[in-house]
Amino acid sequence: MAESDDTSLRGRLLIAAPTIGDERFERTVIYMCAHSLDSGAMGLIINKPVKGIDFKDLFGQLEIKDVAIDRLPVHFGGPVETTRGFVLHSSDYRSEEGTTVTEAISLTATLDILRDIAAGGGPARHLLALGYSGWAPGQLENEIKANGWLVVDADDQIVFGPDMQAKWAQALAKIGVNASFLSGQAGNA
Repeated sequence: MAESDDTSLRGRLLIAAPTIGDERFERTVIYMCAHSLDSGAMGLIINKPVKGIDFKDLFGQLEIKDVAIDRLPVHFGGPVETTRGFVLHSSDYRSEEGTTVTEAISLTATLDILRDIAAGGGPARHLLALGYSGWAPGQLENEIKANGWLVVDADDQIVFGPDMQAKWAQALAKIGVNASFLSGQAGNA
């Protein structure tokens, strides 16, 4: 799905503007995994935990035993296919089924990577998400033009950082915007 020119948002972050108008995306940061003017776009929300799902329970449902890690947040990746799992991870982990997003970040949606993570191996950095955010061709571009999204370059600290509450403000700060000065209300002069 990669574009050959500079119009692709692949590997970048979308930051929900206060005027997004969709509560599922309020104060979200989305890592863009794929984007093409012809095919549409796909990304994962990286700053919203799934409520009521513990990763150990999830691993148990997937019959993954011998979980060596203590904690792994499960993210709400988006409203599309919410029972499908994705692992966004550092590219030090290679898999035939994985997709390279950038030189540093890959995306894998197999049980093998989850087994490796559960065993204490796998990629050095990773993020587990259920569901994804998707757009039809032209839809995301129209939402950006309508000021629903801001775009910024991704960095590992925002993508893989543990503080989900801080990611929105951190992403805004990358473009020089102080989150405390933003409002979802339109005003009249």
